[in-house]
Formats: sequence, C-alpha cells, structure tokens
Amino acid sequence: MGMLYNILIDPFVQMGAAPDLFVQTIWEGLVAGVLYALIALGFVLIFKASGVFNFAQGIMVVFAALTLVGLHEKGVPAWAALILTLGVMAILAIAVERIVLRPLVNQPDIILFMATFGLTFIIIGLGEFIFGGEPKQMIAEELGLPQGTMRFDILGGKVIIQKIDVAAAVIASLMIAALALFFQYTRIGRALRAVADSHKAALSVGISLNQIWAIVWFAAGIVALITGIMWGARSDVSFALQVIALKALPVLILGGFTSIPGAIVGGLIIGIGEKLAEFYWGPLVGGGIENWVAYVIALVFLMVRPQGLFGDKIIERI
Repeated sequence: MGMLYNILIDPFVQMGAAPDLFVQTIWEGLVAGVLYALIALGFVLIFKASGVFNFAQGIMVVFAALTLVGLHEKGVPAWAALILTLGVMAILAIAVERIVLRPLVNQPDIILFMATFGLTFIIIGLGEFIFGGEPKQMIAEELGLPQGTMRFDILGGKVIIQKIDVAAAVIASLMIAALALFFQYTRIGRALRAVADSHKAALSVGISLNQIWAIVWFAAGIVALITGIMWGARSDVSFALQVIALKALPVLILGGFTSIPGAIVGGLIIGIGEKLAEFYWGPLVGGGIENWVAYVIALVFLMVRPQGLFGDKIIERI
C-alpha cells in the first residue's frame, strides 16, 4: 500500500501543497515542449515531402549552430553571421538534393533513410574538421536575446522564469505558426502535399520533385538553425546537442509523422510530461526519469493509436 500511495497519490498531494512549484514545473515543461515541437517540425517537413524519417535532422541542428558561432568567432558580426549561416544551410539543402536525393528518386524508403543516416556522419566529420570538437557558447546576447530572470509571486510562492526561455517560446511559436501557414496556404505548400501523396503523381502534373525537396530541406535547415540557437542559449553548442533532437521521435509518434499540429501537441505533451515525471515521480526511482520517460509515453501511445493523434490512418486493400 505504501508504494501505491507514493506512486498514485503522494505526487498529487505535493502539487496541491506547493502550487508555485507545480506552476514552475509546468512552465519549464512548456518551454521544453515548444522546443521539442520545433525540432519535430524539421522531421515532419522532410517526411511529408519524401516519406522518409530524416536521421540527419539532429546533426543539422548542431551544424547550423556551430556555423553561426564559428563565423562570429572569425570576426563576423552576429547578425551578418546569422544571414551567412542561412546561406550555408541553403547550400547544404541544394547539395543534399543534387548529390543524395536526386539519384534516389522512386527508390524504396529504406534506401532514402540509409542515405540520411550516412549524411549524418558526413556532416559530423565536416563539422569536426571545420569547427573542432570542443563545446562553444552560443552568441545569444550578441543576437539581442534577453538575459537574466523574472520573479513572480504566484499562489503564495515565487516562480522564476528565465528571460531566454520566454524568448525561446515566443520565437519557436512564431516559427511554427509561420511554417504552418506557409505550407497550408501557398502554392509550394499544395505542391508539398501532392509530393507527399505520390512522387509519380506529382511528377505527372508537372511538379518538380527536385525543387520541392531543395525547398523543404532549406526550410528544415532554417528550423535547425533556430532550434540550435535556442537550445544552445540554454546550455552550449556541442555535438551532444544532436541527442536532444532524438526527443523528436516520441513527439512524432504522439502527434503523427505528417502533421504540423501534431508536432505542436506532441511536443507539449512530452515536454510537460517529462518535467512532471522527473520532479514528482523521479525521486521514487533515484532520478534521471526525464531521460527516458518520453519513450515510455510514446511506447504506450504506440500500442493504442499507432498513427498518432493527427496522423493519417493507413488502410490497405487485401
């Protein structure tokens, strides 16, 4: 009975006894969730265009952030470095389309997935060769991102909010909204949906598959850059940052691999869920639950609704 009480009742008693800590935990989970959603969005964009999970999205986050910081270290002003980094991500998108994707049009999905897997290690090697392997500090202040903390008296206690977290949540939300509108209401967005349905059908009506892939990979590169800036500002910029990007996998399982709204909802569920689990249930298992609870949530959800909350249910004729 004691164990059941500790698992099922005591955490909720703690939430009621210290509501300010509960609000603090929810806020931290909300910020993490928005950033997870931003990471997942990069995967969703490429999956919608090619039907393949882009294993390289995580290292693209690191490479974009390292390029930004590296250019600034060479004496390039922060905002000029940001613009040049966008140019680098555009060149990377074109190179991936020309060298990797174009020869693999209409190949099985596993071939495209393995191509992105190999691309990951190519980018890792290129990044280490150019920038070295040492962690770097993100130039958040030089980019005008706010520093310091804010304190609020809430529910009889204090809630501390990092200003950089507020900026991260706002910028990530605006980025998600802008991309959602762009792909929903523009000609390129309609072409993207056509390519996602069928490569052959899209080609038959005059849609350039190569052009769409280059645009989508560039959009994913922009998402990777914003993600790298925000995560780098909260910790540092290193190759370990790509591990955080793999948190997009449970987010995608919850939201659906082809849904932008699903990436948002899934990110919030994972972000808030892991923070609550770590703070209230973590002590029962010695801590560290935040590192793996997202995958447990995804596994349970996978058994109930495999296509995700907003994913398309696949029906095949027998």
